[in-house]
Amino acid sequence: QVQLVESGGGSVQAGGSLRLSCAASGRTFSRYGMGWFRRAPEKEREFVTAISWNGGSTLYADSVKGRFTISRDNVKNTVYLQMNSLKPEDTAIYYCAFYSDGGYSRYLGAYKYWGQGTQVTVSS
Repeated sequence: QVQLVESGGGSVQAGGSLRLSCAASGRTFSRYGMGWFRRAPEKEREFVTAISWNGGSTLYADSVKGRFTISRDNVKNTVYLQMNSLKPEDTAIYYCAFYSDGGYSRYLGAYKYWGQGTQVTVSS
């Protein structure tokens, strides 16, 4: 059974930082790209960032480029999202997901397994 469990969410003030983690099990983690998405209140789920199977390639949404960093540890079967210079518009539920192969994309439909999400709230 494939499981993804996000953690590290919370409430911070604008300009602060958070580090999200996503622990994976039930699948050979190192074979697959991973992505982070988010869903803000009353909005559709949107792409945030993704990383290839070996961490060699990454992709970011323009809205987070330069502030967020994705990384992975294939020994710990965990993908991370370091979020700096947080803004109120970053407030959302953040989800991690397995990509369909070792690559990645912005396309939500290409991700097969999803975690339950972790809430991030940024106050002004």
